[in-house]
Formats: sequence, C-alpha cells, structure tokens
Amino acid sequence: MPKQKTHSGAKKRFRVTANGKVKFARPGKGHFLTTKKQGRKRKLRKGSYIAGKNAENIKTLLCK
Repeated sequence: MPKQKTHSGAKKRFRVTANGKVKFARPGKGHFLTTKKQGRKRKLRKGSYIAGKNAENIKTLLCK
C-alpha cells in the first residue's frame, strides 16, 4: 500500500505542537494594514489553536 502524501496547502498553514494541538496564524495580516486599527493588528500577531473535529481533520491532512 502506498504512503499517504502530506497536503501541501495544510503544511503551509498549520503546525502540530508537542502536545498535539493544531496551531495556525490568524488571517487578515497580509495587506490593507493601514485601514486596520493598531489593537486589531496586535491581536492578529498571536496565533490560535483549532479544536475538535477540525483539528482531527487537519492532522489527517498532515499525516500526524
């Protein structure tokens, strides 16, 4: 049986931490930053975690 390939789009967007959580960068930090408030941009700096069934699906895409 052939090996399962890692999903190229998922490996660019998600990381699996040592504890098994799925971490991702908040979207909205790419362009049009002058129109966004400083506090909003500050909150976008921090990453966030995905929980539940979505995390399981992403781990499947990442072969973890």
